[in-house]
Amino acid sequence: MGITVDVHQVYKYPFEQVVASFLRKYPNPMDKNVISVKIVEEKIDESTGIIYRKRIANCQNVIPEILRKVSILKVPSIQLEEESWLNPQGRNMAIQSHCLTWTQYASMKEESVFRESVENPNWTEFIQRGRISITGAGFLNCILETFAGTFLRQGAQKGIRIMEMLLKEQCGAPLAE
Repeated sequence: MGITVDVHQVYKYPFEQVVASFLRKYPNPMDKNVISVKIVEEKIDESTGIIYRKRIANCQNVIPEILRKVSILKVPSIQLEEESWLNPQGRNMAIQSHCLTWTQYASMKEESVFRESVENPNWTEFIQRGRISITGAGFLNCILETFAGTFLRQGAQKGIRIMEMLLKEQCGAPLAE
């Protein structure tokens, strides 16, 4: 089956400020689930100027305690891998992330884009699609997918609130039309 969550947000801040805030977003006291984020690879394509980054996030296991009675779910933390391609000239950044934990039972993938807004070149559009699919857990598949979908939706909204707060703290009030 699987659950898909789509998010669209326009930040009324320039692309460069939004990307800088995104790259500094975690760890953050507003989201204690993200324990650490580490850059494991970074390189610049000299011909295109595109900056490639691979980061690994270590997150708390947020699965409810009752479901952790199942041995495969009883892990203290979850790892996520994020790859990003920042094109400063084209003012866009593509991001792909996926879960490294439970890969034999679950697939969690997100694809995101930050780009200059078509409404206003001083604003930044954020588009994200996340998909979670769980297999191999028998009758728990549907329950776990429902929980994961809710968590993904809430996490996306929390991420937007954190970004808005960071942008306001670091850059001041949003830009008007």
